[in-house]
Amino acid sequence: MHDIVKFRDLVRTARRGVAFTGAGISTESGIPDFRGPSGVWTTETPVMYQDFMADRSARVRAWQRAARMHLRCRSARPNDGHLAIAELQRRGHLAAVITQNIDGLHHDAGSTNVIELHGTNRFVACQKCWREWPTSEIVARWEKGDEAPQCDSCGGPLKTRTISFGQMMPGEEMERAAEAATAADLFVAIGSSLVVEPAASFPRLARQSGARLVILNNQETPLDALADVVIRSDIGPTLREVLRQLDPS
Repeated sequence: MHDIVKFRDLVRTARRGVAFTGAGISTESGIPDFRGPSGVWTTETPVMYQDFMADRSARVRAWQRAARMHLRCRSARPNDGHLAIAELQRRGHLAAVITQNIDGLHHDAGSTNVIELHGTNRFVACQKCWREWPTSEIVARWEKGDEAPQCDSCGGPLKTRTISFGQMMPGEEMERAAEAATAADLFVAIGSSLVVEPAASFPRLARQSGARLVILNNQETPLDALADVVIRSDIGPTLREVLRQLDPS
């Protein structure tokens, strides 16, 4: 409880805070993480972007996973963690949300200035002409037997607008995230292993720029020693308690 009080006090004085979220925040909405014991990359080998572009069989494998993830995310709803972050933004404590997640739940919760480092699975883009569709439309084609959907306009391979292994990170989002981290007075890393680069560099950048650092995660991270507060607890209940304590008695 002492750490939650320290966390609350840091939030109370923050005016340019940043929430940095990883897969751990969405597990409470029923979306599996990637690096845990039953995570996606623990049980399945990821499809490299170069293989996706060069090999139809790789696209078939990728779409099997993409369709499953879309169907799972479609039924997911924001949990207390997402809702608390949106409320902290509404109250003026957080200026931005930087997320490694592709599920769109921060948007559903009402957050603004959401920087999606790894893209979104809510849209699909042709990898040649960059025409876009809602993912639901392409998954409907997949469900009817189109195992590796192609663009209606140019015949290029279709892919969810997510960043795959081997694919370049989005320049605009990386720049926006760096700007938010540099300007932050508080940086809260939530549900992230903080091992995936270059995303994991943002907490270090914020700390070096003078921000206070809070890490809320159920396992140790490589940056724990840099943090002002480290909390190992469930995300939703912890953030809900911080909000409760911020309310005037």
